[in-house]
Amino acid sequence: MPELLAGAFSEALALDGLGWIALTAFIAGVVRGFSGFGTAMIFIPVAAKFLEPIWVLIALVIMDILGPIPNLPRAWRDGRPVDVGVLALATLVALPVGIAILVAVPAEVFRYVVSGIAVLVPVLLVAGFRYRGEMTRGLLAGVGAVAGITGGAAGLPGPPVILLYASSTRPVAEIRGNIMLYLVAFDVILLGWLGLQGRLEMTPVALGLLLFAPIVAGNILGAAVFDPARERMYRGVAYAVVITAALTSLPIWE
Repeated sequence: MPELLAGAFSEALALDGLGWIALTAFIAGVVRGFSGFGTAMIFIPVAAKFLEPIWVLIALVIMDILGPIPNLPRAWRDGRPVDVGVLALATLVALPVGIAILVAVPAEVFRYVVSGIAVLVPVLLVAGFRYRGEMTRGLLAGVGAVAGITGGAAGLPGPPVILLYASSTRPVAEIRGNIMLYLVAFDVILLGWLGLQGRLEMTPVALGLLLFAPIVAGNILGAAVFDPARERMYRGVAYAVVITAALTSLPIWE
């Protein structure tokens, strides 16, 4: 077992683009720390330039489970854990459908879909998309199911949940807390499903562990600068980083 782990870390350290991947993990952590979201939408488009889709998801879920730990107590206090539980339960049921789609599509299609979703969410929010209705359990369950499918197929569970909360009238601290709690819950669920399906390869697991330091550092920095009074500015920065990562990672530039 030690030899297996040592070999996995050696392979991870030798990966092409490791420096870019680590830098992207740090930037994604900063955005996640002050906005509560953005890790996957920033990390996946860039990492997918260097890794196959399933490896991207494995590395993401390993680093993303560990990265937000310093910010979880605040997220639990600010958010509504019961609502997050409804979202997570629906995601648990729908996720295998998304994973089946992921393994069936070519890597280039995966990259276009990821970039498209990452651009669409900020555009809709900037354009004024808003939800003024009540946050019923049925609505939360429906959004959680959609997030399970997009999370499994493209590694992006966040966009449906982000659209729901960021377009709502809920307080900014609650929105940030709920999104952060949900994304951690998704990572735990995805890790479980990948393990049950025998898809957890050691090299991307090692890569995810290597990315722990930059993403935690980013989360801590992002949380330190977070100020609810400047919510508009933080959202604008998050949207700009997400769109930049998505557009510059499109296969058409290669």
